[in-house]
Parts: sequence; C-alpha cells; structure tokens
Amino acid sequence: MTRGGWGAGLLRRLCGPTFVVAGVLHFLKPGFYRRIVPPYLPAPGALVFLSGVAEVGGGIGLMLPGTRSRARWWLVATLLAVFPANVHMARHPEDFPRVPGGARALRWRLPLQGLFLAWVLAAGRPPGAPGGEAAPGL
Repeated sequence: MTRGGWGAGLLRRLCGPTFVVAGVLHFLKPGFYRRIVPPYLPAPGALVFLSGVAEVGGGIGLMLPGTRSRARWWLVATLLAVFPANVHMARHPEDFPRVPGGARALRWRLPLQGLFLAWVLAAGRPPGAPGGEAAPGL
C-alpha cells in the first residue's frame, strides 16, 4: 500500500494517464489548442504538436518506475511552458465563449495550474521518498 492511504495512491496512479489523455487531445482537437497559443508566440501548430508530445511522453514516463522521477520534472517544465496559454485565455475570455464557466472558469485555470504542478511532483516522487510509493517490503 502507498503512504498516504489508498486515495493518495490512486491520485498518483491517475496522474500519468491524465496527461496521456490531455496530450492526445492536442492531436484530436488541434484547432482549439492552436487558438489558445498566445499570438506573440511563433508557429502555433508546431507548439501544439510539441506540447501534445510532451504531455503524452511525460504521462507515460510517470507510469514507468524507471522514468518516473525524470518524467515529473519533464511535466513540470511542460506545465510552465504552456502557462502562457492559460494566461492568454484568462486575459481574453471573449475569444473563448464556448469554454464552460466563461471568464470566471478561465481565471480559475491559473491557480489550478499550481495544483497540477503539485500533483505531478507528488506522483513522480521516487519509491521510499516522503509521499512517494512505499519501497518494496515496507
């Protein structure tokens, strides 16, 4: 059993698949993701592709014990890299009228990114680390 109980362990195990799904959505709905790239950034299509690959790769990495620790830092970097898109959406809610919850939801996405960072950091802790999976035999 994991430290922190079954709920914490479940949350850790769900983090990788969540990022895989989020990354795959970049390929299924590229138009939406291109629209949220701030206009001052170049090559929105390439950025959407790369961020999708980064999320899929990081999510898979979190699911593999041998790459979990590196994947967490990869996903932290990815979350920081895509943060400007969240800021852009919050600053220009009129450009995203179909987002459920409207401007308020877009503003709440900003602090939510901090929770995603904490989730990734917790999910990627090595075995035996505080808050990580229990080491074998413990």
